[in-house]
Amino acid sequence: MDYKEILKKAKENLNGSCRVCPVCNGKACAGEVPGMGGTGTGSAFLANYDALDRVKVNMRVIHDAKDPDTSIELFGKKLRIPVMAAPVSGTILNMGGKFTEREYISWVINGCLDAGIYPIVGDTAIDTFLPTNLEELKKVGGQGIAIIKPWENKNIIQKIKMAEEAGVFAVGVDIDAAGLITLALYGKPVGPKTVEEIKELVQSTKLPFILKGVMTVDDAMLAVETGASAIVVSNHGGRVLDHTPGVAEVLPEIAKAVKGKITILADGGVRTGVDVLKMIALGADAVLIGRPFVTASFGGGAEGVKAYIDKIANELKSAMILTGCKSIKDIDERVIRY
Repeated sequence: MDYKEILKKAKENLNGSCRVCPVCNGKACAGEVPGMGGTGTGSAFLANYDALDRVKVNMRVIHDAKDPDTSIELFGKKLRIPVMAAPVSGTILNMGGKFTEREYISWVINGCLDAGIYPIVGDTAIDTFLPTNLEELKKVGGQGIAIIKPWENKNIIQKIKMAEEAGVFAVGVDIDAAGLITLALYGKPVGPKTVEEIKELVQSTKLPFILKGVMTVDDAMLAVETGASAIVVSNHGGRVLDHTPGVAEVLPEIAKAVKGKITILADGGVRTGVDVLKMIALGADAVLIGRPFVTASFGGGAEGVKAYIDKIANELKSAMILTGCKSIKDIDERVIRY
């Protein structure tokens, strides 16, 4: 499936909710929340893209890294590349309404699994959304992760149990959704969490627990204290708080503080295999990608998702060859300049 054709079709199917710009940097959709843009001025979305764009790659060609291994193991699973599909939701509210949530998430799930990585499904203010996502995951043996909004703990724990029954291999909460506008529109109470509240959630399950939405060293260190298995360094795609720095700006200092103490995932502005390499070099153990999975699925269904993953896998392998990295563990600060 030709990727340019996928993007062309996606532009038609997204009904103007996403322009499918040549460069997905948040300029055209600034302030469009609901929609696919960044909140307020859109600067947090722009910062994600710009911060990663400023990181340059050191080309090294005298070495023996002729056939790099792009795979990693994460939460007991092998991934073809250190990438997972981030939880993105709202086909009616954010994506033009042409397709249902079930259609969209089934494409993402099946496309990811066909391409050798795993999907992360999400949660919204619409009560049927998470059960629908989990039903689709259950059809494939629960091969994915569920991330739940920061509701009251009682509700989160109920949803964790639902996710466990579906067979997922990890769960978590996107704590950065504490002030999400789209949830407020439905009158659904969300909010920040104390260390003790997060400990209660971590202890409510035997599955690895992920805290998504960490943007400071302080929060990263508190996340370690909670006993969580992983953090996602993320500003929610620039959709919750205007004027935050880009993820690539804060990732190195967070990695310096907690690397080896907790698994570090990161998302924000990742579009290509070279971007994946940059994020790993900045300190991430693996990367989440959001908006490109929307365009890939809307433009080509599960096949479009697989085509996108194949594309970034090829780009990552080429970048590893040209930076002298035999494995993902070899990717470190030596391969970048910033």
